Amino acid sequence: MKLKNLKLTNYRNCEEIILDFNKTKALIIGKNAQGKTNILESIYYLSSLKSSRTSNIAELIKFDKNYFKVEADIIKSNTDINISVNYNNDKKRELKINKVKSTIKDFKSVLKTVLFSTSDLLLLRGAPQDRRDWLDRAISQIYPAYDDRLSKYEKIRTQKNNFLKDAAKNGNLNENLLDVYNEQMSVTGSNIIYIRKKFLKEIERIAQEKHKNISETENLSINYDSNFLGINNETEEIEQIQYAFLEALVERKQEEIRRCQACIGPHRDDIIFYINNQEATKFASQGQQRTIVLALKLSELEIITDKTSDEPVLLLDDVLAELDDIRQNFLLKSINPDTQTIITSVDTILFEDEFLKDVEIYKIENGQII
Repeated sequence: MKLKNLKLTNYRNCEEIILDFNKTKALIIGKNAQGKTNILESIYYLSSLKSSRTSNIAELIKFDKNYFKVEADIIKSNTDINISVNYNNDKKRELKINKVKSTIKDFKSVLKTVLFSTSDLLLLRGAPQDRRDWLDRAISQIYPAYDDRLSKYEKIRTQKNNFLKDAAKNGNLNENLLDVYNEQMSVTGSNIIYIRKKFLKEIERIAQEKHKNISETENLSINYDSNFLGINNETEEIEQIQYAFLEALVERKQEEIRRCQACIGPHRDDIIFYINNQEATKFASQGQQRTIVLALKLSELEIITDKTSDEPVLLLDDVLAELDDIRQNFLLKSINPDTQTIITSVDTILFEDEFLKDVEIYKIENGQII
């Protein structure tokens, strides 16, 4: 897969930008707040229909404008494909593949990306939500239907929460209806947990090797922490997970009624990382934590390529400045020469002359390529 070109119209501070990617490696340089990250964010948005920085898509529209458009030409399986997204202030979004309106599912199946940004380096220090989001995004790149499962679960959870709040307000709880919500949550939620646990094992297998190549003497392990199964529970079958989920819902029924919210389920789970059997969030140094994230991102790239038989576009957003020489070199040397890689940086000083020989360099200032 190759991104041939990219056109932005009214996207954040970029009123109009056209980029042609003629080489496999591209470097976008510029000072902070000039638009480097906006370019990578727009490419990520084309692949996921989500921003990597905000949940409010209206924020992507340039100030004083009423819409934004992102368009790209892609080569996939020796086929030219044009994709575009148009979003306006009325929250209307139009997706097109080859100038024809597209469904969300079909659109998201076209372009695959792996984004590695400075915020990812805080993955281990962040909240459980950050780690769940990372895992869910990685899974969705391979299994587009997974997003539907997440949406369905969130819809049921919201309905259940509203039901519990209304029941508390009115003083009248329909326990039969609560049982229906719990049954629905257990079915959808157990499927999400099953996929997460299975995917995490595959990521762990690849990440362990990459982590070892950097750290040499340290062993990485990853566990899924379910709030009702516990850490690294051996329960693997969906039916067993659902049964345990239902049991936990019965046990904590009164707590959920009292708190007027769903207290257990995949929306409360976490991912725990260990170095030599010690929890990384508590005991690992900053450098060790960054090694883990680096191994995870490279593993994500490899597993998406393996599962889809199509190599994603790698987006590196200012991460090299945050890595020491050892990790910088490992990252750059680990990237397959044929992997299209788009990098942002303040300048070229972090890159060896040999690397820059075959790199297309763009300079950006005030949202314009100069």
